[in-house]
Amino acid sequence: MKIAKPKLSFWQIFNMNVGFLGIQYSFGLQQTAVNPIFSFLGAEHDQLPLLNLAGPVTGLIIQPIIGAISDKTWSPRWGRRKPFFLIGALLGSLCLFAFPFSPVLWFAVGLLWILDVGNNMAMEPYRAFVGDKLPNSQLSFGYQMQSLFVGAGIVLANASIFLFQDWFGGTEEVTESVTSIPKWLYYSFFIGAVLSISTILWSVLKTPEIPPSDKELEDIKRHNNLSLSERIKTPFLEIVDAIKEMPKFMWKLSGVYLFQWYALFVYWQFIAPMFKESMGFNSSEALSQAAKMNTTYNISTIIFALALVPLALKFGGKKVYVFSLFLTGMAMLSIPYIQDSLLVILPMILFGIGWAAMMGIPYAMVSKIVPQERRGVYMGILNMMIVIPMGIQTVTFGPIVKHLLDNSAVKAIVFGGVFFIIAGILALRLKQPKSTEGDEGIVVSGGSGH
Repeated sequence: MKIAKPKLSFWQIFNMNVGFLGIQYSFGLQQTAVNPIFSFLGAEHDQLPLLNLAGPVTGLIIQPIIGAISDKTWSPRWGRRKPFFLIGALLGSLCLFAFPFSPVLWFAVGLLWILDVGNNMAMEPYRAFVGDKLPNSQLSFGYQMQSLFVGAGIVLANASIFLFQDWFGGTEEVTESVTSIPKWLYYSFFIGAVLSISTILWSVLKTPEIPPSDKELEDIKRHNNLSLSERIKTPFLEIVDAIKEMPKFMWKLSGVYLFQWYALFVYWQFIAPMFKESMGFNSSEALSQAAKMNTTYNISTIIFALALVPLALKFGGKKVYVFSLFLTGMAMLSIPYIQDSLLVILPMILFGIGWAAMMGIPYAMVSKIVPQERRGVYMGILNMMIVIPMGIQTVTFGPIVKHLLDNSAVKAIVFGGVFFIIAGILALRLKQPKSTEGDEGIVVSGGSGH
């Protein structure tokens, strides 16, 4: 028998998503600061994609496995999803604190692998956590609230980078022979270490989990009575079975994600090097400008995240999602040809609208069509559709940049813009999934959070 989910107030939905602020602050540092740090420590342009292999590999392995395990977990004291994102947040905090002390390139790369394990442990159960708590009529609102915190976390991370560079960078000259990390960059990572664990704790303490239904409890008990070897095999079997039974909508979405996430990884890796090429900035100036770009698009995400909810209800999630992909492609295609350091920020408003849609709408659509008892594993599979394109990008794009794009960061960004347009065209093929429970509209009741 299904447990009826009560509609939650604005502040209850707000509190349950606060933890995403810390997770996404960490992600913001990965977007903007990690690749320049690799460059500070001696990495070349064509090495950057492969050095980012940690994200795709850990996401591919960790998220679906943790999702499947959390589906079979229940503790009256700790809940179902909370233990996993608490452990992940703690691991992430330790890595963020250590990252700026990296003495050599291999050490920084190793820390990135551990950081990604922690972030992925926290990320996937969090996606399922929101789906567990909300009725269908509030899923769009819940995931767009998550988008708001995605934007807020990355804004804080990027703002800290260019503000600390301005306040504490002084007259420091950064040349191509630099083999150490600037001291002003340390503070951004220290703030991230605190936010990673503190914001997760806020959501954990403020938001109780819904207990499993009697049927789910029986399944969990049956799973716990299995031998150790059987329990180890179960997550992998769950993933295989879920993929076999995956809705057609998710198969079509995987094609969109291939081009979308390939392009996003190109942007994050090459936006700072692009400014060294297009505007003649040194490494420190290019990092600061990239941080301003990323801050702008994430401020745009904060502004538009919740505004997309009524648009998705009126026009359908698919139309809003398609339009957002085209906007992002147009923004990325225009950036390399704007020579003014202020005007080049304007396209990031369009990029931010796209990012808000990408971080909310697909999750809401998928969450409505997958079984409650398998939501964790399906959210993990959805993440596999993100990290597989990223993995392909890390392996293939180095040779593409070196041999087809003349080792040009400008051409790399244009390449990414074209891939976004292709993603938009493929998204036109998506058929809006129908929810068996209906979607009565979004109702946000008054009252304070729990």
